Amino acid sequence: MPNDPKPPVSPRPVGDLRALTPARVALGRAGSGLPTEALLDFTLDHARARDAVHAAFDVAGLTASFGVLGLEPVQVASLVPERRDYLRRPDLGRICAADSRHLLESRARSTCDLVLIVADGLSPTAVKLHAADVAARLLPLLKEAGVAVGHAVIARGARVALGDEIGEILRARLVVMLIGERPGLSVPDSLGAYLTYDPKVGRTDAERNCVSNIHGSGLGSVEAAFKIAWLVREALARQVTGVALKDESTEAMVARLAKPV
Repeated sequence: MPNDPKPPVSPRPVGDLRALTPARVALGRAGSGLPTEALLDFTLDHARARDAVHAAFDVAGLTASFGVLGLEPVQVASLVPERRDYLRRPDLGRICAADSRHLLESRARSTCDLVLIVADGLSPTAVKLHAADVAARLLPLLKEAGVAVGHAVIARGARVALGDEIGEILRARLVVMLIGERPGLSVPDSLGAYLTYDPKVGRTDAERNCVSNIHGSGLGSVEAAFKIAWLVREALARQVTGVALKDESTEAMVARLAKPV
């Protein structure tokens, strides 16, 4: 009957929820505090996040990796003198140092389709672990789409907006920046890719597209490279990035995978 009481629904075990997310849920308690194991896990993850922020930027390793891919990256830096200044003065990370600007100006020629930038950001660890792999998978997709990489740049002490100045100097139609994202307590090595059409100083984040959470337990290098390549192709075709360019790459990837080999 409609008015009959419904049997109680058994709640899902907490273990099920914890298996679905790395977030800190249902940790339990010991008295008024966390259990020892949960506290130790938190302390370890916090230390990993701090280490990722302060890790050395492996410019030599990146240069060698990009050399294998057939790229000869130019090395530049922002106005940030030291890592502590990078953390305290985000504005300095958005401006090229004078000598770097002169170096870029000496490399600038005619307009190019794309400038690929690799920057340390807030997690040099993420760049070291993932940037070369993403680039290796991205370059063939760009070639397939008929997009040429005009310049490759390795930027130290960089914020995302530094790509605007670099792209403007090098006369790029589009900039793709691979940069270490802010470490979290569950993921210290997340890489992000930021795309800006017609880069110039003063662009806002609303004028960019971002492919984020590229790491071992997040977005894989293969899928990330496909998304970036799709956005590059569409950005150049539509002459826009940001809120005006919706990422519909998932549908394209499904269609590609469905094709018979």
